[in-house]
Amino acid sequence: MTATLTFPVTGARLAMLLVCSSLAGCGSLGSFGGDTFKPYVPEVVQGNFVSKEQRLALSPGMARAQVRDILGTPLVTSLFHADRWDYAFSIRRQGVPAQSFQLTVYFKGDVLTSIEGGELPSESEFIERLVVQRKAASVPSLQASEEDLNKFPVKKAPSDAGRAAALPATYPPLEPTPR
Repeated sequence: MTATLTFPVTGARLAMLLVCSSLAGCGSLGSFGGDTFKPYVPEVVQGNFVSKEQRLALSPGMARAQVRDILGTPLVTSLFHADRWDYAFSIRRQGVPAQSFQLTVYFKGDVLTSIEGGELPSESEFIERLVVQRKAASVPSLQASEEDLNKFPVKKAPSDAGRAAALPATYPPLEPTPR
């Protein structure tokens, strides 16, 4: 009878211990900072970047080949809209707001007729947008005054005669001699 009474008590104690340790573990999760476990987010770049300078180089009346030389291969071309090329670009980087740009060029036959699109950044503006702004760390002063330098004793370099006496006259061979 004693064995049956101690088993339920031991099971209850074990269950109580399990519940308490679970609650203690949940309570300690709040001690981690928000940046403790940050997942890696890869950089996602899609499309062709078209800059303001490239857009300004286009003019109505240009041939398709000239437009392709300036802007590159269009991201979207359609068999149903052969007279329209779409250039879309988007980039997502960690710590930088997502950016997206679009430009559409229309042709009539082989000649550029019109250009549509939003405001495009210049190449230098685009590069500035990609830079992650970080806080500048304070750098300690690396200048030492004469008083600071005098606090440390100057060690004299050993003379050549003392150094030569410490070195052996001959060294053992690196490889064993053949017998």
